Amino acid sequence: MKKKWIPGFTLLILIAIISLFDVNSGGEIVADANIDGGDTAWMLAATCLVLLMTPGLSFFYGGMVSRKNVISTMLQSFICMGVITLVWVAGGFSLAFGDSIGGIIGDPRTFAFFKGVGGATQADLAPTIPFILFALFQMKFAIITPALITGSFAERVRFSGFLLFIVLFSIVVYAPLAHMTWHPEGFLRQWGVLDFAGGTVVHMSAGFAAIAAAIILGKRKSHGATHKPANIPFVLLGTGLLWFGWFGFNAGSALGANSDAAMAFATTTVASAAAMLAWVFYDALMGRKISGLGASIGAVVGLVAITPAAGFVTVGQSVFIGVAGAIVSNIVVYYKNKTGIDDTLDVFPCHGVGGIVGMILTGVFAKDVGLIYGDPTTFLRHLAAVFLVGGFTFGASYLLFKLTNLIIPMRVNEVAEDIGLDISQHGESLSKSKSPEDIAEMMRKAS
Repeated sequence: MKKKWIPGFTLLILIAIISLFDVNSGGEIVADANIDGGDTAWMLAATCLVLLMTPGLSFFYGGMVSRKNVISTMLQSFICMGVITLVWVAGGFSLAFGDSIGGIIGDPRTFAFFKGVGGATQADLAPTIPFILFALFQMKFAIITPALITGSFAERVRFSGFLLFIVLFSIVVYAPLAHMTWHPEGFLRQWGVLDFAGGTVVHMSAGFAAIAAAIILGKRKSHGATHKPANIPFVLLGTGLLWFGWFGFNAGSALGANSDAAMAFATTTVASAAAMLAWVFYDALMGRKISGLGASIGAVVGLVAITPAAGFVTVGQSVFIGVAGAIVSNIVVYYKNKTGIDDTLDVFPCHGVGGIVGMILTGVFAKDVGLIYGDPTTFLRHLAAVFLVGGFTFGASYLLFKLTNLIIPMRVNEVAEDIGLDISQHGESLSKSKSPEDIAEMMRKAS
């Protein structure tokens, strides 16, 4: 018996037992005249689309790492669908959308274990769809955010430490940010900060947490050496799944089948197309090859940059946002590679910087309140929000990584890193040449 897994297993059993005594879950069938069939149908589809993004991300990241780390990298995204789902049900949703405590965080008692979250509408958060559907839609955002961070510490993180960190991150960082930004009484929302689908909550938080991770875990042994991605077709497939799922991510954030959803759908695909072209053309301009990897990264950066603005800008403005996001992120990737920071898959330059560009340009272009309409208020508050969110996320994530590292060392040893995380952490390998006996011996050496 591996004693280090006893706390996690015990906690899972405890959650399962508590769930048995949940007699007021709101799960009864109700007849609610406020439910709109069209809105509900679209949000069911959008929720599925957003969930698909996490497997898409696993292919996107899995194709970029070295061959000996593909399975571990993909599993880090997949496991979030299990861990964060239970965290969200137990208390994460309540912390994000429960009764507001000072505009910073929700009361954990409001919707604990989905108490009162059922088939009826909820006037403030889900006026035309079942409240349970709203909770599930938001759950998918909570799932993919820690999955995004995994690209920063790929190829060197201990799996057990990673599991502890994503639980802490979801509670301490993600839930307060979601509350401040999207709850009707949230501090940032009350202040007038506009984030249509997660530029701050998802992408900036993941980007700044990524920098903290890279600092705490340090460089890979192979950092600086020529890196060969394991499978570029995986990256292309992952990009396609992400792009497809992002329609649910952005257009679904309208919370209904309406004109806002249609406009967000349009700006999402146009910004991504523009960013993909901007990335590869800028690469060519700088003397680099136009590549499948570059096209994929550019498309994703465009999706990131348009996320906060999707329902607030025109299609023409989305072209500019996509191009600007891609060029700025490309430049930051170039200069980041000249530093000693080993953000393995460039999470901060792509998601952090992409989110920053999107938030700033939302303040410039947002309909009626953007800088181009003559009032600098929203723009200046977006600038302030960038610093507030960045500072909070980096500082909190840094402390959480430190705390996790005290409980479970987050970095694997040198032998495990040399062997690769697929074998050292999971006992699996893409290599057909390794027998079960070879894998067992390598695992023994890495332990």
